[in-house]
Amino acid sequence: MLKWLWVSALTLVLDQASKLAVDGSMQLFESIPLIPYFNLTYVHNTGAAFSFLAQAGGWQRWLFAGLAVVMSSIIAVWLHRLQKHETLMAVALSLVLGGAIGNLIDRVAYGYVIDFLDVYYQDWHWPAFNIADSAICIGVGLMLLESFGFGRKAVDVLE
Repeated sequence: MLKWLWVSALTLVLDQASKLAVDGSMQLFESIPLIPYFNLTYVHNTGAAFSFLAQAGGWQRWLFAGLAVVMSSIIAVWLHRLQKHETLMAVALSLVLGGAIGNLIDRVAYGYVIDFLDVYYQDWHWPAFNIADSAICIGVGLMLLESFGFGRKAVDVLE
């Protein structure tokens, strides 16, 4: 199932290109309204999801980088062991892998992850995120759907 690594590669390229574009064209904390409830807002996230441990003092950079390496390795092995008919799981794992590597690159290169997608309602803002985060969330969502039987053929269910 390594034929699905193109999904990881595409995710990685889109993620890194978008981050470089934002970094090269915006000032830190600059916000550009695009449509109602959605801005481009350039921020640095030194923590994990939802800025978890962002104020921890720096050690979290290497913890999260190490976790990303371990999880990416596990996902790559899992992807390699999938059967040909496990297409939905292959796409899901490929999205998660591409997203994890995209954020790993930022964390190792800069010490933070570049986030810029800002969804909000009135004064409430969801934590800013990026293409890698989106790919990870979509991948996990697809994994959940697969666990409930979506994407399986009738033959798979009977086995």
